[in-house]
Amino acid sequence: MKVFQIGAAGGVGRRLAQLLTARGDQVTGMHRSPLQADTVRTSGATPVTGDLIEDSVEELAAKLSGHEAVVFSAGAHGTGRDKTTLIDGEGLQKAADAAERAGVRRFVLVSVFPDALRDGERSEGFEHYIKVKKAADVYLTRTGLDWLIVRPGTLLDTPGTGRVTAGPAVEYGDVHRDDVAAFIDAVLHEPALNRTIVELTSGDTPIGDAVAALAT
Repeated sequence: MKVFQIGAAGGVGRRLAQLLTARGDQVTGMHRSPLQADTVRTSGATPVTGDLIEDSVEELAAKLSGHEAVVFSAGAHGTGRDKTTLIDGEGLQKAADAAERAGVRRFVLVSVFPDALRDGERSEGFEHYIKVKKAADVYLTRTGLDWLIVRPGTLLDTPGTGRVTAGPAVEYGDVHRDDVAAFIDAVLHEPALNRTIVELTSGDTPIGDAVAALAT
């Protein structure tokens, strides 16, 4: 499979590229900063420069052409409300439109758990982030793509367990970035699982079994 990653230099993106290339898939990793090229290359992906803010839909479509799936895990990562709107929101819209134009049907979006940090102090910036991410989810669901939205809980950098809780609605919790990447790796290769939203936390079910159960 030829997979195009948007957000390839991030914590989930790097891990996912390693898993995909290990199974023999061809991965192209889009990055904005030249400093990220080595990070993408080290993960096993082929780096390509791209900018969700500056690139047009046509320019993004040219990059996506020839791929079979897109994984969008890019984000503004706390760099301000304007960047959140341009990357997490309008950037996702551009990427989805580009995928349709390029004929890339499979589109996996890493979104946010609706209950994320609701028991903590709520800043205006974070509330804006939640609003933008929800609008991006809605936009993707209204496209003609074979979309899948994954909403992980609070992300952990500690080693994954290979076990998760996954479903259309699960209790909020933490989840390892390793396991988010492994879950996406599995769902990319399960075409029956599409046009649905999956919430994901750590749990007791092996990832392969969780994906198989969702697919049926």
